[in-house]
Amino acid sequence: MDIASIGIDLGKTTFHLVALNHQGKVVVRKKFSRQQLLAFTANLQPSLMGMEACSGAHFLGAALRGQGHDVRLIPAQFVKPFLKSNKNDFLDAEAIAEAVGRGNMRFVPIKTDDQLDLQALHRVRDRLVHRRTAVINQIRGFLLERGIAFAKGRTKLRDQMPAILEDAEQNLTPRLRNLLDHLWHEWKQLQTDIEAISQEMELICDADAACQRLRQIPGVGPLVATATVAAIGNGAAFHKGREFAAWLGLIPRQYSTGGKARLGGISKRGNSYLRRMFVHGARAVLLRVKYDTGGFGSWVRQLEARTTRNKVIVAIANKLARIAWAVLSKGVDYRHAPVCTQV
Repeated sequence: MDIASIGIDLGKTTFHLVALNHQGKVVVRKKFSRQQLLAFTANLQPSLMGMEACSGAHFLGAALRGQGHDVRLIPAQFVKPFLKSNKNDFLDAEAIAEAVGRGNMRFVPIKTDDQLDLQALHRVRDRLVHRRTAVINQIRGFLLERGIAFAKGRTKLRDQMPAILEDAEQNLTPRLRNLLDHLWHEWKQLQTDIEAISQEMELICDADAACQRLRQIPGVGPLVATATVAAIGNGAAFHKGREFAAWLGLIPRQYSTGGKARLGGISKRGNSYLRRMFVHGARAVLLRVKYDTGGFGSWVRQLEARTTRNKVIVAIANKLARIAWAVLSKGVDYRHAPVCTQV
């Protein structure tokens, strides 16, 4: 059978496969269950296969690659232009088969099991942090309705919660006091879970050579290091650091025409969680830059003198992302002038 490329539209239980020949004609159009699909592809000659980078794609991609096929994952937004007429599962698979054969198409590397585990840890921790913030805000709202206010941040409220619950003079009804006690216990349990996951990430970071190299970069701790490795591995999907920074959305959005360059705010595309981690790391760098007498500190101080703080933070995050890609792709340690305290 003359097969040039194969597109597979993924689902939870059903999978639609379309194969194109070298003239772009459909030669196979079939619907499978997961086991039927793997049995069918096992009997095919090694072929170029494409799938959208969505839930379950990494598992199936690894399984098909184990059968000898050349499997490539495509971001869904890059498949959309190849979809003709109406939308259904077979047309989606045909669009994937056409897109995967393009020489200038951008692909997503298939993640290893270790990367998927790290990614899962980060997602669970991020969900717990959001839940903790929601609980704290709810406690603040209930207390404010009774005339009790606290300063910004969770430290003040956390230190005063036991006294509030035990103080009988506070303007709290028994029902509200019980409800606040329940929220307080939920907060403590969430904090325990977050700390447990953070400690596990630190252990993983200490045992991983790539994470150790990333931690040498200013503003990069265990969270940023493990999140970067989970997202891009060794950085082979990008040809240079600028591409990684653009993928994170840390560059201006461009809308140029007629020879006139129009640049807006940052594009905020790509991995929003990893972008947030790098921005937090950039804030930490900006706080300690006065102690840095090397070239990096000099660059930050010059930038800070001519633009606003938020723009400086985004510029630092962009530079940190590019440095991180260089460290991962080249497999070398971060080289920087020693940091010393000014007298």
